[in-house]
Amino acid sequence: MAQERVSVRKIKEILRLHYDLGLRQQQIARSCRIGQATVHRYLERFAASGVSWPLSADWDEKRLEQLLFATKRGRPTGPVDRPAPDFAALQDELRKHPHLTLQLLWEEYRAQQPGGYGYSRFCDLYRRWQETQDVVLRQEHRAGEKVFVDWAGAKIPLFPRETGAAEAASLFVAVLGASNYTFAYATPNQDLPSWIEAHVRAFEFFEGVPQLVVPDNARTGVNRACRYEPDLNRTYHEMAQHYGVAVLPTRPYKPRDKAKVEVGVQVVQRWIVAALRHQRFGSVAEVNQAIAVLVERLNQRRFRKRQGTRASLFAELDRPALQPLPSERYRISEWKSVRANLDYHVEIDRHYYSVPYQLTGQLLEARWTATTVEIFHRGMRVASHLRSNAVYRHTTNSEHRPKSHQAHLEWTPSRLVHWAESVGPATAQMVDAILTTKPHPEMGYRACLGILRLAKTYSAERLEAASRRALQLEAFSYQSLRSILKNSLDRQALPTPEDQPSGPVHKNVRGADYYDLSNLFLQ
Repeated sequence: MAQERVSVRKIKEILRLHYDLGLRQQQIARSCRIGQATVHRYLERFAASGVSWPLSADWDEKRLEQLLFATKRGRPTGPVDRPAPDFAALQDELRKHPHLTLQLLWEEYRAQQPGGYGYSRFCDLYRRWQETQDVVLRQEHRAGEKVFVDWAGAKIPLFPRETGAAEAASLFVAVLGASNYTFAYATPNQDLPSWIEAHVRAFEFFEGVPQLVVPDNARTGVNRACRYEPDLNRTYHEMAQHYGVAVLPTRPYKPRDKAKVEVGVQVVQRWIVAALRHQRFGSVAEVNQAIAVLVERLNQRRFRKRQGTRASLFAELDRPALQPLPSERYRISEWKSVRANLDYHVEIDRHYYSVPYQLTGQLLEARWTATTVEIFHRGMRVASHLRSNAVYRHTTNSEHRPKSHQAHLEWTPSRLVHWAESVGPATAQMVDAILTTKPHPEMGYRACLGILRLAKTYSAERLEAASRRALQLEAFSYQSLRSILKNSLDRQALPTPEDQPSGPVHKNVRGADYYDLSNLFLQ
């Protein structure tokens, strides 16, 4: 069976979850949406490389890829028949001791059976045995470990005063695993910015960050499933990195994984949505003001079958175990794949930003916020710009241009006119007229540079004479000057005002005599 190959970016996420957050391989596999054997293989390769974590700033994706895939390790061999653990006894131990872990049970197993299974295989076999049992093991959530998030099915009607048309606000729900402490927040819709904003507000409401975020497989946070490499939304993944959490989506078609948040959504719909049914809201902000009061009331309600409230359990269990919030609030950014055009610019939100010209035709990744735009190539930032809202305009860094383009753009209107003055006043007037008659001066640069070359071909004296003739004819173009010089019209005397016809002169113009009716009767 072929080994699963994943992107270098995902390998870096595997290393982060393992070394920074200390997650088990099974949790890393679910978070990254890959096989557990794949996680084990890459952790093993990285450990064998001798490189320490975290990686320094000069480690780009290409270097990490060379480190991990330069040589292929052989598959370790071992005994085929290994003593199987007593899974029923393991389950009894886990029931009696809620804080007991499979890691400790595996260490005790290996102490008795040195030739037994490795930890990953031990856990996999236990989970498979568990699925064959009729009895479901109750999930025991550790303090500060997980927060379950999802959109509620019910929506809250809105009646904007400006339009009067009925709309609806979506409701985001977050529930901490150990205490059931609940957070609810209304958003205009269920798009990605609303999803991220709701997470940020949930962390601020909890005044801390859990180890794991457990969402449903909603399209907002999880990209379309892929058999070989399903992935989180890039912005969602970046938000998780900023807060130092791991995202562990529930398994498809496994309702037990999301039972906590489904109960939380049901409670929110009963005690918040139903309580607001008689009120009319004109905006999402008004909805959130009303929700804040009801969320506080919900968390202070006493449990029916146990002592305390959600708030008291939160203060006792989850709050002390949560990680501190980062010093800065996460600013949402969006990502997309872009390709550099022939003019070494990429399009982002109908504006064009430059990248180094060597990347023309390359597939790049763009990240943008409300204020900045960054472009990456193989994980390395290659360009950074201030965000512009000008539609179909260009933002260009001169260093991104080839040398020939930079030399061409060194010409400015004042420099062109100054050069023309060295030829003569008529040439200077000609260049100035070309620049001023264009909608933008840069549109006349090419014509002016063409006039510069005419001086080298015909001499400055002839160009000055040709310019005087072109000015008198009001022919302000490079082609007119070139035609005058090519036909040696600059050597002829300039026509006087009396010699010039009052109308246009052309072989197809019949003249006034043609329309004289007296000539018609004389014929």
